[in-house]
Amino acid sequence: MPTRTLHLNAFLMGVGHHEAAWRHPRTEPARLTDVRHYQQLARIAERGRLDSVFLADSLALQGDVRYNALGGLEPLTLLAALAAVTDHVGLIATVSTTYNEPFHVARKFASLDHISGGRAGWNIVTSAGEAEARNFGIERPAHADRYARAAEFLDVVTGLWDSWEDDAVVGDPLGGLYADAGRIHPLDHDGPHFRVRGPLNTSRPPQGHPLLVQAGSSEDGKDFAARYAEAVFTAQQTLADAQAFYTDIKGRLARYGRHPDDLLVLPGISPVIGSTEREARRLEQELQDLIIPAYGLAQLSHLVGIELTEDALDRPLPDVSADTEGAQSRRRLVIDLARREDLTVRQLLGRLAGGRGHRVLAGTPERIADEIQLWFENGAADGFNVMPPVLPGGLEDFVDHVVPELQIRGLFRREYEGRTLRDNYDLPRPASRRARPDSADPVGSADAVVAS
Repeated sequence: MPTRTLHLNAFLMGVGHHEAAWRHPRTEPARLTDVRHYQQLARIAERGRLDSVFLADSLALQGDVRYNALGGLEPLTLLAALAAVTDHVGLIATVSTTYNEPFHVARKFASLDHISGGRAGWNIVTSAGEAEARNFGIERPAHADRYARAAEFLDVVTGLWDSWEDDAVVGDPLGGLYADAGRIHPLDHDGPHFRVRGPLNTSRPPQGHPLLVQAGSSEDGKDFAARYAEAVFTAQQTLADAQAFYTDIKGRLARYGRHPDDLLVLPGISPVIGSTEREARRLEQELQDLIIPAYGLAQLSHLVGIELTEDALDRPLPDVSADTEGAQSRRRLVIDLARREDLTVRQLLGRLAGGRGHRVLAGTPERIADEIQLWFENGAADGFNVMPPVLPGGLEDFVDHVVPELQIRGLFRREYEGRTLRDNYDLPRPASRRARPDSADPVGSADAVVAS
């Protein structure tokens, strides 16, 4: 086996990542809110020995529900149901730092980590959409302000996870002692955005900290990832761009006292798989033929910040600025794609329909494996965020045909390394920031600790 092992995450989105997936005969859009659908997907991912499954989230209805299957389930609730039917696969959910409070988030992820036996992961987002802000009756904070809040938010959450030492729970029924209150600590955080007393009312998670994931590729996002994240989901279209991103973000870790191996970079890839190249292209074209241009135009208009109508479909993308208080990195990627390949708006819509800026690959399992191996072995990725165009069939195709090819090449595991998400990602369990007090009173009262 090579010294490095490929990591694979299954990004589960409704009935598929292609915007027309709900219209394809391989999918059942009525299953969008059926927990059994997602349990089936999690079991498929575990059968393929994938590291984790990931559920994205938004706090507003995104897009035009007339033209796409929108409105899924809240991810943390859903992941608890997936934990009950799996044993090894990691469970990652998006939760915003802009429209939540740290105590809630710390407690929910600690609970999921306990429920799953140490398989929880948090995809940390700052929420770029204006619609989300309106659902909370506020103006969307500026980009830099969102990241400043996120940094303090994460410090509070990790502090709350550490408020219970690992051995705080004694569990001695004969001696009449459940927990050593001297090993449970208030947080006493008082910062610009939050005042949090603590301690958490849930014991320290099995992983110490659930895995920390980040998905922003702006300058603020990359700095945030270099300081905190242990895995990064990113969108890259070319090998050169992926190599540049990989080198950039890994190079930032040293300023925070971290090693490049402390952070895994996982670009998104949407594989359209066929037994032959022709079959793969046929499936890709079937999906493209089901695109509703009005939906894509509305999505693209929102992203680039100008109103695009059907009159623009067969023209190049108009000149637009990459500056925005919204999703900066994704806007830049889309503009660069349109300019680099001289695409019309219609062609650009087709390129975005399959992965919203992530790389779409149509081909045989061997070709998909070739591309994965090329990026993995040439400084562009530590693994991939797999985004099947249709679900469940696209994930089954990947697990049944691409994973065995990667295993034959010695790139991917045949069995899980351990039981926790950190075991699978080969990342260490963080020590608590709370050193054990030498003078702790093993029979001190919890009330005395909280009041101290």
